[in-house]
Amino acid sequence: MKLGLDVFFERKIQEFKGKRIGLVTNMTGVNHRLVPTIDLFHGHPDIQLSALFAPEHGIRGDAKEGEKLDSFIDPYTKVPVYSLYGTSKKPSIEMLDSVDVIFFDLQDIGARYYTFIYTMAYVMEACAEHGKHFVVLDRPNPISGSLMEGNLVKKDVRSFVGLYPLPNRHGMTVGEIALLYKHEFGIHCDLTVIPMEGWERDMYYDQTGLFWVPPSPNTTGMDMSILYPGTCLVEGTNLSEGRGTTRPFEFIGSPYIDGYRLAKVFNEKSLPGVLARPISFIPTYQKHKDTVCEGVQLHVVDRHSLNSFKTGLTLIETIAEMYHNDFEFLEHSNGKFFFDLLAGTKDLRARILSGDTKTFLEECEEELHAFSKQKQPYLLYN
Repeated sequence: MKLGLDVFFERKIQEFKGKRIGLVTNMTGVNHRLVPTIDLFHGHPDIQLSALFAPEHGIRGDAKEGEKLDSFIDPYTKVPVYSLYGTSKKPSIEMLDSVDVIFFDLQDIGARYYTFIYTMAYVMEACAEHGKHFVVLDRPNPISGSLMEGNLVKKDVRSFVGLYPLPNRHGMTVGEIALLYKHEFGIHCDLTVIPMEGWERDMYYDQTGLFWVPPSPNTTGMDMSILYPGTCLVEGTNLSEGRGTTRPFEFIGSPYIDGYRLAKVFNEKSLPGVLARPISFIPTYQKHKDTVCEGVQLHVVDRHSLNSFKTGLTLIETIAEMYHNDFEFLEHSNGKFFFDLLAGTKDLRARILSGDTKTFLEECEEELHAFSKQKQPYLLYN
């Protein structure tokens, strides 16, 4: 298969000769031989690379989640790097002064919480406002483009982990999402998507023949990525989601949990495609840092039958029921709950505490059906 980046250099590059180019990318922007997009653009005689734009985690991927970034001069290319995860998430007119076209080349993870797709939205907005051309070099959805899970984000809880009404697992590539933004969500910029060749919707990343470059410090591989649409919800609780361990979003636990008991109760629910193993771990940072936690590691048995959203939700509901005196949702700010921003609704917290997630999951199916129809015109691959 060929990435949008490969197709661009094979057949599209002459269309942009003489243009001043801005590039939104990071360490995941590489070709099939792991050569960085930055180097390919900077070293090409027909490309005038005049600005770089850094999303969350930075241009080289060395910043932790939520860590604010400053702008700087890239020491390798001497090109200015403008932070899109600092004082502003949207490029200013000053940042865009030196560019005619902005290219977007980032590897997404396939879940709506991941901020790269909202960085893309803000850059598209800036391009629309200031008359700049926006080009997406498309990349695979690593957890396939054939499955969807979860609910759509409600207006009253939209944020940078859920800016538009997308489901938790959206089943789209970044190029397809850009088309959805333009035609359904009103970001009317001058948009070009350069599709991949040879990618099919039911492909997972380990079936593409491409090397996996982690998009952020805690995206460790396929099992983590498959579980993430469900286990990311743990971030909004006082449970550790495994940050500061070797298996983030696979390890779930807390000092107040009995891991053996939790694994037994969870496995008795017989969810398709997943098994829980009792574990003990000590996070090196974030929640429960340097404290012994017990809990479970979720093991993917069959990724085709596993529903990660239902799995994460069921695990949280089980822990809330077993440890109702200890389990808590974390307040974010001004009385708001971070869980609501991740969940895309204020309703799910109460459903979990009352043990009523079954009806919520049934309601999700209606929303997914509507979203499937909405996104259909913008799907680029079989």
